Amino acid sequence: NHRWLGGTLTNWKTISHSIQRLRQLTEQLSDGAKGLTKKERLKLDRELAKLELSLGGIKDMGGVPDIIIVIDTNKESLAIQEARKLRIPVVAVLDSNCDPTNIDYPIPGNDDASRAIALYCDLFSKAILDGLEQANVSAGVDLGEAEDLHVELPADEPKAAPEAEVAAEVASEDNVEAPATT
Repeated sequence: NHRWLGGTLTNWKTISHSIQRLRQLTEQLSDGAKGLTKKERLKLDRELAKLELSLGGIKDMGGVPDIIIVIDTNKESLAIQEARKLRIPVVAVLDSNCDPTNIDYPIPGNDDASRAIALYCDLFSKAILDGLEQANVSAGVDLGEAEDLHVELPADEPKAAPEAEVAAEVASEDNVEAPATT
């Protein structure tokens, strides 16, 4: 149940103070919280858990993003509104029940199936990392000295090629044989 916090983009100054508090609590509790009573430590643990739940995914962001990617535009409409206010481009996967009006870069697709969402996220992350690498090359950065931007994504189980997965998923929905891939 990770919902978008209102003001995450438009009120970044306040959010960044909360992120600083999260880091401070993490550091304080990792040092053992010496000199604190059980009640004080419990209170800090609860505050840390609450901040980690709401800000854990953005605690390493340096500032407002250059672009946002949204999977379910109906659920994340507040994030889209904030991005529009700040003129941040929005890339979104749009299902048949979504309104593409406020989306800068719409991508038609199923935003409900967990395997499709995993595929979109994998493709987005690879495209972003490739783009960053190309930007470094065009800027003249020596790739031998630059840190490696390729990140191995966790693999739960051996998977077929993404195209074969999507074809198999569509085929199972339509009760038709999946086309053979080479």
